[in-house]
Formats: sequence, structure tokens, C-alpha cells
Amino acid sequence: MATSTVFTESWLVGPKSTQFYTRTYLPATTPKAAIVFLHGFAEHVGRYSHFHPLLHDHGIAVFTLDQRGFGKTALEEEHKSKDSAYGKTSWTEQMEDIDWAIKHAKQTFAVPTFLMGHSMGGAEALGFASQGEKSTHYPTITSLSGVIATSPLIHQAKPAPKLLRWAGGKASAFVPHKLIPAHVEPGALSHDPTVGEAYLKDPLVKTMGSLRGLHDMLSQGEALLETRHKAWPANLPVLLIHGTEDKVTSHKATQAFHDKIAAAQKKIVLFEGCFHELQNETDDVPEKLLAEVVAFIEAHLPGERPPAGDERAKM
Repeated sequence: MATSTVFTESWLVGPKSTQFYTRTYLPATTPKAAIVFLHGFAEHVGRYSHFHPLLHDHGIAVFTLDQRGFGKTALEEEHKSKDSAYGKTSWTEQMEDIDWAIKHAKQTFAVPTFLMGHSMGGAEALGFASQGEKSTHYPTITSLSGVIATSPLIHQAKPAPKLLRWAGGKASAFVPHKLIPAHVEPGALSHDPTVGEAYLKDPLVKTMGSLRGLHDMLSQGEALLETRHKAWPANLPVLLIHGTEDKVTSHKATQAFHDKIAAAQKKIVLFEGCFHELQNETDDVPEKLLAEVVAFIEAHLPGERPPAGDERAKM
């Protein structure tokens, strides 16, 4: 275990005896809430080193991990599990990992806990909450105080060809861990060109994915709109945030998901003209993103009066 001035990093044993690289941001005083944060495809928690401390500064604890098949969990030879490898993941395993992470955070912080994710992680957060009452994870779902998804990968902004998707899905049943290219255009992440430049140079970012991981990520995202939105718990608040010029994931799909779910408290915020990574955008976009997240959390703490049932905002 090592400690910085802002976060503590640890290797923790999770589901399937997997060693996970984790970071914990703990405020100096007792936190008023906690976030379990899920990063996006091909990236890692280190890319949020500038954003997570801002939540910490607002009295919100953050527990985050390099997900199965990504970041240090998959690539750091000194600590990773023997069976861990880049891209080696599946939706079923991800749901188990999220359940474990939420339980860990609730036991660690003992405060209202929110599940938050970006891009792939945003769709995972929405998918975790949409498993239905028969899911073995339902007790964990009901323990959440809310869900936050930024730029969730429900649909791609430019969907892959159907024939290619079909072939990839079939192949994933036979060679699930085979890696194939999965390019993300660096210039589509932010209007700040240095973000894309850093992304390209990051040794923990790999522009490829496994057949199973990619198939599950895309098909389960689509399932949110097709069927799984029906299982959203009515009493689980949700905040959806997306940029209208996102060239990676579809803000229209996020809008459609918002419109379909029967949540008693739901809010969607669209950032006009913004790209995929709002936390890395130019001008005051990151500050506005932070304000939306903090306000949502504070509005759904015990004793607070919840906001109107269906909120929509443009920034």
C-alpha cells in the first residue's frame, strides 16, 4: 500500500481471486457520501487524477479501480493476478466486480454510496442497476443512493457495421480473449489537443480489446435501450450527462434511455458542443460537470428534499 497527498492506492483481492489495482480518495473529515467510480474502455483510473480530488474536496469519498482486463489490473506484472491479461473480461464478470466494489465501499465508508461511470463504465453502471429484482445483485442495487453516468456507451456515435458485429459475436464464443484493434480517435476526446496527445503516449492505454469484451460491451449497451430499461428501480435516482458533439458515444441514445426509464427522480444534462470526455474539456466545462455531480449527490442524501421527478438541462 502506498499513499499520496490525495489518494491511497492498494491491491485488493476481488471476485475470482483477481488482484485489482484500486485508489481511495478520502476527505480529511468524515465524508458525507461515497462514489464507486468505473472508468471507460481501454483506459484506467490514473486518467482521473485531476477530477477525483475535486470530489474529495467537496467531502465525497471516491473508491475506484482499474477494471478487469484494463490498466494496472491487467498490465502491472509485479502485482497483477497470474490469469489477468489485457482485454480479458466479460459483462458477467464486470457485474460481479461492481457488486464487490460497492460492498467494499459501503463497508469502508459507511455513508450513502453512489455508483458512477464514464463511457463503458457509464453503461456498466446503468446495466448494473437494470438487472431486475431476481438478480443476485439486487440487494446491492437497492443499497445505492443513486447512479451517475457520463457519456455512457449505450450506442456508438458511429455504429460498427452489422456484419462485422455479427462475425465478432460468433467468434467471441470460440476465442473470447483474442485481441483485435479497437481504435478510439484521440482528437474526439476533448477540444484540448493535449488530452489526445497524452492518451496516445499513455503506456496503460491500449487501443485494442478482446472479442468477448467488445461484444459484451456493445451488445449489453444496446440491451439497455431494447429491454433492460424496464428493470430500472423506480426509487433509484439517476443522473445522465452527455456532450452533444460526442463522436464516440451517442448522446441521443442517452436521451432515449432517460426517456424510457421509470425512475421517480431522473435528470439528464446535455453539454452543447462538447466532446466525449467532459472532465477533460476546455473552458469551464469540468467545473460545470463537477457542480452537477455534487449537486445531484447532495440532493439525494438522507433528509434532503429530492428534486422534481424529471429534470432536463442544457449547458
